[in-house]
Amino acid sequence: MQAERMTVNREPDDPRLAPIALRRELLGLGLNDRAIAQLVADGTLHRLRYGSYVDAAAWNACDRVGQHGLVARAAVKRAQAGVALSHISALGEWDAPLWDLPLDTVHLTRLDQRGGRREAGVVQHLGELRPGDLTHLNGVTVTSPTRTALDCTTVMDVEHGLVVVNDLLHRKLTTKEALMEGQEYMAFWPGSLQQGLVLQLADARCGGSVGEGRTLYMIFEQGLPLPEPQYPIRDRSGEIVAYVDFAWPDLGVFLEFDGKIKYQELLREGESPTDVVIRERNRERKICRLTGWECIRIVWADLRHPERTAAHIRAVLFDPDRAVG
Repeated sequence: MQAERMTVNREPDDPRLAPIALRRELLGLGLNDRAIAQLVADGTLHRLRYGSYVDAAAWNACDRVGQHGLVARAAVKRAQAGVALSHISALGEWDAPLWDLPLDTVHLTRLDQRGGRREAGVVQHLGELRPGDLTHLNGVTVTSPTRTALDCTTVMDVEHGLVVVNDLLHRKLTTKEALMEGQEYMAFWPGSLQQGLVLQLADARCGGSVGEGRTLYMIFEQGLPLPEPQYPIRDRSGEIVAYVDFAWPDLGVFLEFDGKIKYQELLREGESPTDVVIRERNRERKICRLTGWECIRIVWADLRHPERTAAHIRAVLFDPDRAVG
């Protein structure tokens, strides 16, 4: 199947695009195995997989996601059959969040529709490919955002799958309609049972951060009423003055997820983190004055204790002594 071509979204000197050298290529340059081993030992080359190498400086310049990408490209280059980066290994190429995902295994999809196989550190998936399922990005064949999202829901639990799908929707790399159409096509594929729930919950408005996606899942999983994400707050003239992460307008409550990344993004030139906190608290008070609502704030640690956090949210939502503004 012919892959569509996408514009390279990385600079040529990006270490994630460092060329992969195979053993046979290095031998062709006049090196022998002893010389290759010496280059690895002295820190010039880094061994990615058996018979696959990359410049050690490029490897060291990458984070764990970038390093997984280099190992994945080596697996593609060594593959005996045509393959595309897919599943978790495609997410890095689309700059999607890989929160809490295992990166010790490379995921590829075979292009010849023959049986999948598994070897040390690499899974080759069997999967029928439709027009538009493949693209050429950053110099490698990779599954499209829609196909990547659907594939990921077959190898992840609902929470992780929701974080991935929300991100791709938020950045407009796919649409709910395209995902629903793909789900029908994959209805009886292995691991596809949770796809329906992920797509039912998926909401582009919750794709701005991992924390917001996880909060949405926690609210659903704990049986709380689903809120309105990214709810607009208006002043008395009707002008939008703020958006809150989640709101229950009928119950007079809004919820904000406070993550480290969020505060870093809000940091203005010359400000300290304390300045951002003070500004956010002033914003909260303004919203409370305009709406008469109560604010709930949660942080990453709260998501590690979903039952306790949900109990707190439920108590605020259904507090009989609280007047709804």
